Amino acid sequence: MEQLRTIGRELAMGSQGGWGQSKEFLDLVKSIGEARSKAEEDRIIARELEHLKRRLADPDVPRRKMKELLLRLVYAEMLGHDASFGHIHAVKMTHDESLPLKRTGYLAVALFLDERHDLVILVVNTIQKDLRSDNYLVVCAALTAACRLIGEEAIPAVLPQVVELLAHPKEAVRKKAVMALHRFYQRSPSSVSHLVSNFRKRLCDNDPGVMGATLCPLYDLILEEPNSYKDLVVSFVNILKQVAERRLPTSYDYHQMPAPFIQIKLLKILAVLGSGDKQASGHMYTVLGDIFRKGDTASNIGNAILYECICCISSIFPNPKMLEAAAETTSKFLKSDSHNLKYMGIDALGRLIKINPDIAEEHQLAVIDCLEDPDDTLKRKTFELLYKMTKSTNVEVIVDRMIEYMINITDHHYKTEIASRCVELAEQFAPSNQWFIQTMNKVFEHAGDLVNIRVAHNLMRLIAEGFGEEDEGADSQLRSSAVDSYLRIVGEPKLPSSFLQIICWVLGEYGTADGKYSASYIIGKLCDVAEAHLTDDTVKAYAISAILKIFAFEIALGRKIDLLPECQTLVDELSASHSTDLQQRAYELQALLGLDKNAVESVMPADASCEDIEVDRNLSFLNSYVQQALENGASPYIPESERSGVISVGSYRSQEQQETSAHTLRFEAYEMPKPSLPLATSQTSISTPTTDLVPVPETGYYKEDHQTSRSQPPGDAVSGEFGVKLRLDGVQKKWGRPTYSSSTPSSSTSSQQTTNGTSHSDGGGSSSQPRESSYGSKRQQGTEVSAEKQRLAASLFGSAAAKADRKAQASRKTAKDSPSTEKVATTNVTAQPVKEQVIPAAPPPDLLDLGDEPVSSNPPLADPFSQLEGLLGPASAAPVLSGTPATGASKAPDLMSIFSDDVPTGVASGSTDPTLGDVNSTSSHKGATAVASKKGPSLQDALQKDATARQVGVTPTGNNPNLFKDLLG
Repeated sequence: MEQLRTIGRELAMGSQGGWGQSKEFLDLVKSIGEARSKAEEDRIIARELEHLKRRLADPDVPRRKMKELLLRLVYAEMLGHDASFGHIHAVKMTHDESLPLKRTGYLAVALFLDERHDLVILVVNTIQKDLRSDNYLVVCAALTAACRLIGEEAIPAVLPQVVELLAHPKEAVRKKAVMALHRFYQRSPSSVSHLVSNFRKRLCDNDPGVMGATLCPLYDLILEEPNSYKDLVVSFVNILKQVAERRLPTSYDYHQMPAPFIQIKLLKILAVLGSGDKQASGHMYTVLGDIFRKGDTASNIGNAILYECICCISSIFPNPKMLEAAAETTSKFLKSDSHNLKYMGIDALGRLIKINPDIAEEHQLAVIDCLEDPDDTLKRKTFELLYKMTKSTNVEVIVDRMIEYMINITDHHYKTEIASRCVELAEQFAPSNQWFIQTMNKVFEHAGDLVNIRVAHNLMRLIAEGFGEEDEGADSQLRSSAVDSYLRIVGEPKLPSSFLQIICWVLGEYGTADGKYSASYIIGKLCDVAEAHLTDDTVKAYAISAILKIFAFEIALGRKIDLLPECQTLVDELSASHSTDLQQRAYELQALLGLDKNAVESVMPADASCEDIEVDRNLSFLNSYVQQALENGASPYIPESERSGVISVGSYRSQEQQETSAHTLRFEAYEMPKPSLPLATSQTSISTPTTDLVPVPETGYYKEDHQTSRSQPPGDAVSGEFGVKLRLDGVQKKWGRPTYSSSTPSSSTSSQQTTNGTSHSDGGGSSSQPRESSYGSKRQQGTEVSAEKQRLAASLFGSAAAKADRKAQASRKTAKDSPSTEKVATTNVTAQPVKEQVIPAAPPPDLLDLGDEPVSSNPPLADPFSQLEGLLGPASAAPVLSGTPATGASKAPDLMSIFSDDVPTGVASGSTDPTLGDVNSTSSHKGATAVASKKGPSLQDALQKDATARQVGVTPTGNNPNLFKDLLG
């Protein structure tokens, strides 16, 4: 009866004001929904914000009313308007003792602020207090806010409490604690690198939700370093088997599929762990086969699991039976009428043909249908599949289809991608050079400005070099065909600039080579190109250079050629051009016309575009001229380093660089300007203790400023004068309260994912008996396949029909010998050479040992405090490599002891999983470091130089290093 009264009260509130909200709020939502323009909506929100600003400034607003005002503020900011005046009220509401108000405050703060906002520091203390609350709902709200608001600098403040919550009795709290640690790892991996073992422990949690949440951080860790988690393959397989067998509660089912999202995440993890590993992949085959057999294709989530299984099989070590099951499922996707399933089938087929290319032949008609489908997304995915299966026998059909599709689309981004793929396929599988040139002409004509300019240079080089053989006739025919095609194209409007450059270059080099076209005709065409592109200096430069080549070749052959009026007009125009490059080319043409035959042959040799140009860097051809000038009384050349006054200028430049580094503004956080190092201080030295203090190298920019200085004192003397500085290796936190971590954190290594050893094999993955899943069988009942599609399929996939007939006959003849045939097929698959990773011998891992990971002895690769050395004073001691361990370094104190007095010494987790068992791990870090501090050097020299610079009236800057040189001569 009490429950019915509560429901009636809520319904009454809903009829009055919408589930506890006032009528004003509902009217606001209604008015915004009925707004007919964006301007009207902005006026409504602006009026609402003014009203909220007055109400929030009232100190007597009831708490329940304040909750509604904050929700209205959230609604206004979600519509894109500034509501920053109310952010502080949301922060205040997180301090409220009432659970609904506190959760509303956390919700508003998480939506209003981010980790870089100035008000976040006011929320950190509240989150710390709420993480210790007895109410698990408050703890969950605080953990949710921590995932959103805690940045890299604030992670150490809440990390100890989050680790403690991993053992909380409520499964919701444990789940959110795992999620918070995952978020901390994403933002700062070094801050939680010592807590990675906690994810292994939570994998055997009693609650499936906690276990499922642990899979996400483990997946990120496995992607970084898969070899460190090979011992968990059996555990992941057992979990996946239990999930697939419906051993989890029915509350985890989705559309009658048992925990599908946990299955998908496990399949992704297994795909990474089994890549190129035959032993690990062997544990997965059984459970993958069970999932294929139990797969439900009636629902989208069932198809998603099957698709993830195909992705996993295409990544792990190949197995014939698994490839057979994956191909059968792919066939079902391709035969579906849903575009989404066809898209999945095309993508899955692209993965499988990397292992066994013969699989594509069984679905050739389905691929053709997808290629002609009006759905643009499906068509693009099909082009990706064709790109992967291109070879020398079908490259012409595929590239022609791609170019036809490229002409009809307007998306410049995808047009660029299609053009680059056409160029790549044409360069790799071109059946002939003539076809390559024709294909490149089409690509440049329709997407010239989107193609890389290097492709144009490669095309010019190919035309110049020819086939690379001794067949001069074939090369001449190639160039003649290129000239013919370019003369037909050159008159078309709106040709790309890069394509016009190729045309001008080819016409200039080979336009009159075979005598088919006269020089006057070619020059007239080139003049037309230059006049049609008056604003493109590059095209005009190529055109005038091509005209120069034609005149040179004609003069060299002893032919007389007159300068056409339009050519004379072009030369006069370019001679007065603002571009010095065009002027020079025009004057070179005029000078060339006055030379004789022998001079022209020396200046412009025929067909010399492929000859290597030897550059004489010593200018030895000027030796006779220099010797003659010396004999006539000319002064000898004096090197720059020996000229008078250069030494003093060089030393002054060094001083200028020192003063620049000392006096210019620095924008690094908390960085002090570094004074210059006077020469007088290099004579003194102070002995320094070596037990607690070690020299630390300067920062990078300071060393660069001083490496060219000629008056820099030796490193030992400088270090003796200015003392040494604290060694801060292992310090993780940069700002705020100082914290220290272990001095030898475990070094992370970059993961190297290996590919399947048979990823490029041509055969071996197909079964001996052909599957009766041909796409054509579905069409035989209604209509026959058109002859055009059959021809297109034969062009793309080869004579697949003949192969299918031969396979069917062979299968009928060997029906009795199927076991032996199956053995042969298996042998063909396993006989492929597989390149496996060479892993050093190590003792077998113990799956029950889930304690903390062993700490590597490698020192940290980089000092987190390297940017703060200027706070203690400069030192230019001998550089200390970051990889050299510091002597006399003591144990660093525990990271957790800075924030709490009672740190848990162990974390225990119970497990019902027989493969993992109970795990108890204890870890304690003790130690203290007594560091002797010394005062930094005096800044008197820096202040004196600063005063001198201010008296002169200028301050040297890095933008003008020669400023003092100009002032003082």
